[in-house]
Amino acid sequence: MGFRRRRWLIIVVAVVVLLPLSGVGVMALANARGYQLFGGLTDRVRTTEKVVALTFDDGPHPAGTQPLLEALARKDVRATFYVTGRELSEHPDLGRAIVEAGHELGNHSYHHERMVFVTPSFVAREVERTDEAIRAAGYTGDITFRPPNGKKLVALPHYLDEHGRKTIMWDVEPDSSEEAAKRGTDDIVRATLDETRPGSIVLLHGMYPGRDRTRAAVEPIIDGLRERGYRFTTVSELLTLGPDD
Repeated sequence: MGFRRRRWLIIVVAVVVLLPLSGVGVMALANARGYQLFGGLTDRVRTTEKVVALTFDDGPHPAGTQPLLEALARKDVRATFYVTGRELSEHPDLGRAIVEAGHELGNHSYHHERMVFVTPSFVAREVERTDEAIRAAGYTGDITFRPPNGKKLVALPHYLDEHGRKTIMWDVEPDSSEEAAKRGTDDIVRATLDETRPGSIVLLHGMYPGRDRTRAAVEPIIDGLRERGYRFTTVSELLTLGPDD
């Protein structure tokens, strides 16, 4: 039996034996924002420097891509867009527009399916097909990965660890939950300003038609954080600024 197969079997046994049989512990681990069984995970970079990364999940979609790019351009801010391979393949022009505007493309899987109780081959296909679409859009930098819905258990962390990549999460999410998605623009801005700390990674959903309140919040968020002394960077650049968990 090869080393990788043995390692895989050990990990599976550990999950089965150590976590509660009810499944509650399994799902708590899968949903954890700051912890996984193995491999690197970053939800926030631990630094005293007032720097923050704005990130946008899903898409690219015609409803939100151009308005977001225009808002970021007006404020001279670079961000990280965690896109799905399927939507990037459907809208390659939008992917190229993101890259040409100087932003970072991150991998958010191909089909945006939850990465829990999936096979290693499924994970490989989801990640690698999206990497190919990102390269086809003209992005040449490091490609970081964010799990769909923030869910990960064994197969995904194992794949990323084997390929020297980290799981990128977040510590500020003002519009993520079903309840938060109904927040008004002012509420989204207020929550972001209140929760952001040095090294924060802010998760926003501004791509789809129903996310106009998030899109409207982007510029006030930037203005508010700048007033508090923050500067903005991409996730890849943020990772170089200090040790992380």
